Amino acid sequence: MEKQCLDCGNNIKGRADKKFCDDQCRSNYNNRIKATEHPQIKKINQILLKNWKILNTLNPDGKSKITKSKLIKEGYNFNYHTHNYRTKNGSNYIFCYDNGFLELENEWYLLVRNNEEI
Repeated sequence: MEKQCLDCGNNIKGRADKKFCDDQCRSNYNNRIKATEHPQIKKINQILLKNWKILNTLNPDGKSKITKSKLIKEGYNFNYHTHNYRTKNGSNYIFCYDNGFLELENEWYLLVRNNEEI
């Protein structure tokens, strides 16, 4: 009796422990499993990635100033970030991975990038 591919159901030829007929079927199967496992985590990761892309695009040189309205216009979600960093003088930087900002006066923000390797 031949084994069948877990994704497409076709007969598998080759090693006895083989589960998929090719790399595409393996990838399809695993992507389908991941998509249904934790939809809330996937949604949050998508928001974090979008926030990171916005900060990265608006801050090409690693340090710049921008208005809150520009961040909102680009779709930045202020409810999601990865971590905070408080300086010795009490300034609170909010980061989305390596890109972050410091809230200034009159709805201006200082965008920064942390180039340190983790």
